[in-house]
This record gives sequence, C-alpha cells and structure tokens, in this order.
Amino acid sequence: MIFVLIVITAAVAGWSLVAGRLERWHVRAPLVLVLTGAITGVFTQSHLAATMNSEVAQHVAEVILAVLLFVDATELPGGRLFGHDPGSAARALLVAMPLSLLMTVLLGMWLLPGLPLVVLLLIACIVVPTDFAPAETLVRDRRIPEKVRSVLNVESGYNDGIISPLFLFALILAGSTSQPRTPMEALGTAGPFAVKALVVGGVVGALVAWLMNLADRADWTTGQSRRALVLITPLLAYTSTVAVDGNGFVAAFVCGIAFRYVRQAPARRHGAPAPAASDFQLIEDTNSMLTMVMWFFFGNAVVLALSEGIGWGTLVLCVAALTVVRILPILFAFLGSRFSWRERLMVGALGPRGTTSIVFGLLAFNALPLGPYADTALDAMTLAVLGSVLLHGGGSRAITRLLAAEPSPAPPGPALPGTTESARPPTG
Repeated sequence: MIFVLIVITAAVAGWSLVAGRLERWHVRAPLVLVLTGAITGVFTQSHLAATMNSEVAQHVAEVILAVLLFVDATELPGGRLFGHDPGSAARALLVAMPLSLLMTVLLGMWLLPGLPLVVLLLIACIVVPTDFAPAETLVRDRRIPEKVRSVLNVESGYNDGIISPLFLFALILAGSTSQPRTPMEALGTAGPFAVKALVVGGVVGALVAWLMNLADRADWTTGQSRRALVLITPLLAYTSTVAVDGNGFVAAFVCGIAFRYVRQAPARRHGAPAPAASDFQLIEDTNSMLTMVMWFFFGNAVVLALSEGIGWGTLVLCVAALTVVRILPILFAFLGSRFSWRERLMVGALGPRGTTSIVFGLLAFNALPLGPYADTALDAMTLAVLGSVLLHGGGSRAITRLLAAEPSPAPPGPALPGTTESARPPTG
C-alpha cells in the first residue's frame, strides 16, 4: 500500500508541475493518472485484485463518493432544484434515466444470460450515470447551445445522487456473501436507510448553513474557517448517517441540496451579497485530488480486466450503454420539448462516464462475492469508462462539429410580406 501511495503522490506532483503545458495539449489529470495506474498495474498485477478488493479501498471510495455527491448538489446554477431549465432537466433525470436503466437490464438479460437480475441492475447503475470528468471541455464549448450544456450539467450533477439509493438496494439484494436476500428483505433494509439519510442529511446541511449565515453576519468567521466548514460538512453528514445505520451517500447528496438552499437564501430574500465562491475552493480542490486517486485505481482496473479477458457480451452491453441505450431514451423523453432534433441528439450523444461509474464499480467489486459477478461488474465499469474516454474525450470534438453544424441555407428568395431577416451569430 505504501508503494501505491508513493506512486499516486509522485504522479500528482509531476502533473501539477506541468499542468499548464499539458492542458494546452489537451492532456488532463485523469489521463495522466489512468496511464500511471495502468503502468503500475502491469508491474503489480498479482496484487491488483487484493488491493482493489480491500477494506481500505472500499472506505476511500465511499468517502470520495460522499464528497462528490455533496459538491455536485452545491454546484448547480439557477437557484432552483433543477437549475435554469427544470423541465428539461426533469425529462433527462426522471424519464430518460430510468428508461436507460431498464433498457440496460433488458439488454443484459439477453447478452449475459448467466447473471442474476440483481447483478444486471448493479451493472446498469454503474454504466448509466454521466460525469464530465473525461470531457470537461464540453461544458465550455460555445458551439454547443447553452440549453444543451445546462441540461447536461444538471444531469451529471444529480444522476448519481438519484441512482445511489437504487444502487444500495441492489447491493443489499445481491448480498455481500453467498446468501442473497429476497427483494422484500432488501427493501426492508434499504427503505429505513434512505429515510434516515433524508432526515440526517437535510438537518445537517440546513443547520450548518444556517449557523454559517449567523456567524457571517456576526463577523465571527474567516475565509479559511468557511472553507474548512464547507469541506467537513459532507463528511459530517456521511459519518453521522452511517452511525445510525443510514445511507451515507444519499445523506451527503441531500446535505448538499439543503446546504446550498439555506446558504443562499439570505442573499435571495434580502438582497445581501451571495456567498463567496472561494468558500467552496477547498472542497473543490480536495474533490479534484480524490478524483485523481479514483482515476489511478481505474488504470489498475483496466490492467486487471484486460489480463483476465472480457466477454463479448459485456463489451456489446457497454457499447450500447454509451450509444443507443443513452440516445433513444433521451429522444423519447424530449418529445414535445422546445429542443430541436439536433439538440436532442447532442444531449444523447454527449453523455460521458467518469468518476461516478468508477466508484460504483469499485464498491460493487468489493461487495459482491469474488467470482463472475464481481468480475463482470468490474469489467463493465472498465469498458464503459474507457469507451467514454475515447468517445467523449477524444471524439467529443468530432461529435460537436457534426451535430453543431447548421444545415445549408436555402438560396435567397423574395421575402414574404410581413417578414424580416434576422442576422444570426456564427456558431464558431
């Protein structure tokens, strides 16, 4: 384990020294850490499974997911639950995402007939959530319409929090031993877990934000203390919820929503200055560091999965998850919306997978009994994220150029009565 820590810290230090130069070449931290993890995995291949299937790795993944869920819940713009365009975000999250999960399970029943339904549900929870880590430039690409980027941003921020209760339910149903539980037994466990998480997460997030507002008005805080308080808030919500046998992931997500709402409420109601963005700088930097660790372990997972061989059924399932299983539900969900067909295809095609899939995959690999179930979950995570890095990282520019291109204009003709021509800015 010491050797792994040395490699990770050395890789992060090396990337930090040349980050500006590498980013000009479109080489970002995830790629550097994946390559480092893969190279390390080649020389430590005999220890990879034991390293990733350890209690330490599981706890690291849990803490990273808790912080990630909190940050996602606090970053969304617009002052509303689903951002600037809640209707479109609801179409993606509440219609398209459940359809994608269902289609993944149904396709898995055909491609992977030897796996139980609950393991297929776990795999669907791993490969469906989107995350912009492999393709950060998408949210800043001005060739993509603002409303498309807004929907993608809200979706990637909320889908992991929405899926995590289902993921936990599937883990409980599958069982961490050879004695799986019935659906009602799993629901009887997951239900109270979720209720406790909603209560504890909401109370912790609202209470900390309210106390922070009071302390700010009394001028009792400093910039450093506010940043530290924001950082420990998701950890406080997660640990408090786990202590009472609740779902710490749901608690961290709900905590972020409650914290953001209460923290910004005085500014909205009384015209006071909005909370400083610097208050979130420490947790965002910490989240970036933790994410790098996950990408390193993903590099390890790539070596482990490829060395043991990947079945064609898993490969086809992951390719479908990144393409048709993503695009078709989006097209259906946005029927009757104000999005054009080209914009709907953009929302469907530009759905990268990243840290959320990695964390879910590692947690499933740790929780499932060693054997084909755990191996298939790890293989699905590896293929989905690796395919997304290639498709949405390297191929995102080609997708954007193709879908952002305007149709050729018709030859000019006489204007109809009562109409005027309007200039349109170039799309870049």
